[in-house]
Amino acid sequence: MKKILLLSAYALLIGACTQSRFDVIIRNAQIVDGSGSPSFIGDVGFNADTIAVVGDLSKAVSENEIDGSGFVLAPGFIDTHSHHDRGMFEKRDMEALTSQGVTTMIVGQDGGSQFPLTQLTNKLDSTPVSINVGSYTGHNTIRRMVLGEKYQREATQEEVDQMKELLEQDLKLGSLGLSTGLEYDPGIYSNENEVLALANVVAQYDGRYISHMRSEDRYFWEALKEIINIGKQSGIPVQISHAKLAMKSLWGQSNRMIGILDSARNAGIDITADIYPYPYWQSTMTVLFPERNFKDQAAASYALSELTTPEGVLIGDYSPIPEYVGKTLAEVSLIRKTDPAQTLMDLIAIVEKQQGDESIIATSMAEEDIKRIMEWPYTNICSDGTTEGLHPRGHGSFTKILRHYVNENQSLSLEEAIHKMTQQAATNLNLKKRGEIKPGYYADLVLFDPVTVADQATSDRPHALSTGIIRVIVNGIEVRNENGSTHQFPGRTIKRENLAGKI
Repeated sequence: MKKILLLSAYALLIGACTQSRFDVIIRNAQIVDGSGSPSFIGDVGFNADTIAVVGDLSKAVSENEIDGSGFVLAPGFIDTHSHHDRGMFEKRDMEALTSQGVTTMIVGQDGGSQFPLTQLTNKLDSTPVSINVGSYTGHNTIRRMVLGEKYQREATQEEVDQMKELLEQDLKLGSLGLSTGLEYDPGIYSNENEVLALANVVAQYDGRYISHMRSEDRYFWEALKEIINIGKQSGIPVQISHAKLAMKSLWGQSNRMIGILDSARNAGIDITADIYPYPYWQSTMTVLFPERNFKDQAAASYALSELTTPEGVLIGDYSPIPEYVGKTLAEVSLIRKTDPAQTLMDLIAIVEKQQGDESIIATSMAEEDIKRIMEWPYTNICSDGTTEGLHPRGHGSFTKILRHYVNENQSLSLEEAIHKMTQQAATNLNLKKRGEIKPGYYADLVLFDPVTVADQATSDRPHALSTGIIRVIVNGIEVRNENGSTHQFPGRTIKRENLAGKI
């Protein structure tokens, strides 16, 4: 860990106190400001929703003073890829995220979003939640609107034009840009030209592109080439969602991946990535069949040998037979007395017939690749989580970074980890005045114990809240303290016009 600088040596660089009274003063904290610079001991004073001074506030006063001694003060963490909007108006406290120190989440991921954007923003304006929320426009959402249920084909030019109109409508409402989920229906049936046509619309509005790529396993290198080309041809920033090498034959090739990304950046393509700190993902069973032939025995066997294992597949949701939830595919196979590949195909057939819901948690990644991708300077941290899912990432991603990769593994310094959860995330989003502890920036702050901070969520206890998070402040309002939620809802809607100012 980088050496903590003494305030006396650092205060001149960040400014001394120019006013004597503040709404809130946090004193004597170890300040990690998000920039990646070494931490230092100091004070932060803010008024209303804005940080006023970072420095020596020993002569200043406030009716609300917080003793930060022994704790780390960081910018509020930013979840660039979240699904916690599911049910958020029923759980406005957003404890799954605030207990991790998250103050901003970005939704509309993997090609799915509320459309039009006002369905989300109007509700947030009238019923705010505890944290800030922004959204992309989902490609799958608008594709299904245009093509209907006969989407298993390439779109016509007329249909692409209709999608472009819908996307432009949302961009004018403040959407951050376009998200795709090219492994999912109906986006899997699109071609690169369709996506590029939509990306070119985003370019007109200074928006961004984030993608669950077309493949994270069998066709990974082709999918990587596609997103790079989208960035090259459109000229917009592009981001890989939850970057991973999710196939045994890909394990150990993270250096090759990073080399390709570095080459793209050296060529002027603004490509970045986000990642969560777990070797297993949560999605549908159907993504294991890229050809969408769910009766293909060879494809099922291949998936259960090369992408994951029967023991490595946990049933996360299965509405036709709820008793299967929490069991592995291997266990369900024994119950059904069929081999794992046949069991997988049968489960899909049943859920399709009943038009039910299903999801799995599958172990597919190698820890060394996760670490290498995470260390790439242009990778930020995300959760890809939900409030109710069985994957622990929804309740533990950010605090696991601090526990495992900072305190235990020491592959990231405290300053590096905070940077990836704050300023780097804000940079990858073009998010203004958030992600740093800096005068003029919003008072989104997290105070935590660097020794005890830890994730508690596991696959057995996926909803366990993190520990060691002392206080969470959003837009100057405390939303969480040692006693839990304060039941305050100061979160704001983040729109693109607030970011780039180009509508």
